[in-house]
Amino acid sequence: MCLILFAYNAHEQYPLVVAANRDEFFNRPTAPLEFWEDHNEILAGRDLDKGGTWMGINKNGKIAMVTNYRDMSRLKVEALSRGDLVAGFLKSQDESEAYLNNLQPSVNQYNDFNLVIGEGGKLWYVSSLRPEPELIEAGIHGLSNKILDTPWPKVQEGKLFLKNIINQSDPDFNDLFNFLDVKSTYPEEQLPDTGVGTEWEKVLSAAFIASPEYGTRCSTLLVVDKSGNVTMKERTYNNGGDAFTEQEYQLKWPEEF
Repeated sequence: MCLILFAYNAHEQYPLVVAANRDEFFNRPTAPLEFWEDHNEILAGRDLDKGGTWMGINKNGKIAMVTNYRDMSRLKVEALSRGDLVAGFLKSQDESEAYLNNLQPSVNQYNDFNLVIGEGGKLWYVSSLRPEPELIEAGIHGLSNKILDTPWPKVQEGKLFLKNIINQSDPDFNDLFNFLDVKSTYPEEQLPDTGVGTEWEKVLSAAFIASPEYGTRCSTLLVVDKSGNVTMKERTYNNGGDAFTEQEYQLKWPEEF
């Protein structure tokens, strides 16, 4: 993922709401949101190149999401797939903190990342630059290609958009797709410097990234109510986002989140 917005224990009826965009090269083969044939407890899209995923849940109440941490000066040519971090947790029997503690010795085998995982009503965060597990506080959060809640423009605007929805007594979470579809970019003075050059910083500043070879491949919405009822919806785009197909799944977790 390249943009994750989430409300965690910020609404009395909906303890977890996630809206996210996955950005990737268009030529990377991908399967849409579905239950995996080889691990039918996992509901996620899938990277058909490396076998992992960028965001997913399982039937036992686990959730995991990853974004790249963008700093071109730190890029490794040979590295493990960051999608394995998400898939590994969803497959494992470990609870979140144990999984993250076991991960620490191998952090340097991956290119830089941010990872959010959770179950049982708790969310945890680690970054390859901050590998000590951190419990996430209740509230509205945003994550792009820097540390959690770094105030990049699309993160700040996305958090405000989500806050306005979550503050409604009867929110329509489908409205979050409206922000995930925003293709406008930001002025040069608001852009970070992550080593890709000003032109690319501008392209990548949009919530929905559109360029000839790289861009937003899918948008995902996850809503969990206080009884553990889960709705997960994904819009998978053609190159450039002019049209999409949509998948929706509903399930019930064995305990409240």
